[in-house]
Amino acid sequence: MTDRATPVAVRADHDPLADPDWQEPEQPRSRLSWTRLLILLLVLGLAGAGGTFEVMHLRNTAGPTAKSWAVPYVDVTLTPTFQFQDPTANPANDVALGFVVADPKNACAPSWGGAYTLEAADSALELDRRIDQLRQAGGDITLSLGGLNNSELAVACSNQVRLTAAYRQLVKRYDVKTLDLDLEGTAVADQASLRRRVAAVAAVQKERAKAGKPLAVWLTLPVAPDGLTQDGVAVVRGMLEGGVALRGVNVMTMDYNNGDARPDMLALSLSALNGTHKQLSDLYLRLGQKLTSPQVWSRIGATPMIGQNDVDQERFTVADAEGLARFAVDNGLGRVSMWSLNRDAPCRGTFANVVVHSNTCSGVDQDALAFSKVFAGLPGKAAGSDNYDSVEIPDQAATVDDPKTSPYPIWRLTASYVAGYKVVWRGVVYQAKWATSGVDPAAAPAAGTQSAWTVVGPVSPVEKAPRPAPAVTGVTKVWTAGSVYRRGNRVLFDGLPYEARWTTKDESPSTEFPVDADDPWKPLFTVPGEPKTN
Repeated sequence: MTDRATPVAVRADHDPLADPDWQEPEQPRSRLSWTRLLILLLVLGLAGAGGTFEVMHLRNTAGPTAKSWAVPYVDVTLTPTFQFQDPTANPANDVALGFVVADPKNACAPSWGGAYTLEAADSALELDRRIDQLRQAGGDITLSLGGLNNSELAVACSNQVRLTAAYRQLVKRYDVKTLDLDLEGTAVADQASLRRRVAAVAAVQKERAKAGKPLAVWLTLPVAPDGLTQDGVAVVRGMLEGGVALRGVNVMTMDYNNGDARPDMLALSLSALNGTHKQLSDLYLRLGQKLTSPQVWSRIGATPMIGQNDVDQERFTVADAEGLARFAVDNGLGRVSMWSLNRDAPCRGTFANVVVHSNTCSGVDQDALAFSKVFAGLPGKAAGSDNYDSVEIPDQAATVDDPKTSPYPIWRLTASYVAGYKVVWRGVVYQAKWATSGVDPAAAPAAGTQSAWTVVGPVSPVEKAPRPAPAVTGVTKVWTAGSVYRRGNRVLFDGLPYEARWTTKDESPSTEFPVDADDPWKPLFTVPGEPKTN
């Protein structure tokens, strides 16, 4: 994906596909009559004439065997940060977080978009805490590796041991249950990296299974209107032959660039899915596993780019999304994703008859979250359930915040907070959606209004007080009572540097953060939780 979305695994009670090692039980053998033998020879003749075994692939006579699972992609490193853990911003229970790629400075180290190490994403983006909150609210993540931009881990890292360790680190740190391998561009045909990836994923998957923590693996691949490319089919085959228990193949139903002036995106997508179904039916049969049509559908996912695609003529509308959702339910499609939650909003201003390519809006006529709401209604996992609208957090009425164990400043009624400011209040971390003052973060908003605060997640019992970072050096004079300080004078107070905004005496610098704009002392340091300013 240039900007694309990720897949997820289906969870259905008594679904044999929930076990990645499941295969259809061998049927009892029976004698073959001369009549049946003649029919078999005829069928094989037809198969040979067509060049494939697809004429043998079983038709759908039993109905869907899986409930379609909605798992939209989120571009983790995109600004502004998308609050996927907030049910008011995300109607879906589950999300696919993308993309983990190789660190530009260390080819075998995983990073988020090449911009954040795993630790930096935790501190700067609150990623670990937000994942925890999503899970506490009944949702989960799929971890997506690769994407179109940056260097995919297996491509960049040629050391098999270190590559396997990187996959192991990711799965362990984020307690991953579903892994999404998004292969695009040259990565689809890079044979050396394909072999390394298969070996690493198979090893980690077996380790997790042995520990009682199964790891579902999806492949996300480009697709044409007639199905996967030849290289794409080879990738799937390599995974299966290399010992990976593949949960499914998610195809990126976007950017067809087939030359149509006004392409029908839904028709092209359904054609691509049907083509993929035939290819997978054929592939599994060639590998000795005969699957029914519904079983194959449950191993296929679809990921459209909502709204304006990278190809100017291609636009995937809300009506197209509704058609895809109906197809998914009717056929038991294993998964439906979309690229991306960040884009599920109308673009601002007037863009009539103008192509709009944006990472933060769709470029088509829509209500906010219109695409998300269509796919969140898929039956694979109930979205918007009661437990998703609440967060398992401490008994706030009984919680007293301790400055020594609060990672951000404790919320104050009289303080003025700018958009993006983080605070702690009654054991929970909140972030201001916009400039606000006097609004209790824990209070329920009035009917028909939104809260000024987003819940980031509970405070961990092992967290510590924030450590302000001085922005200047060379300040040595300590503030003292009785002294007169004039505008521009700098002092240290409680070990931190301040600068006088005007003449002041006997007014000590404030240690309550954020420092008010009308305080006589301007802080010359930053406090964790303060948004960065240009």
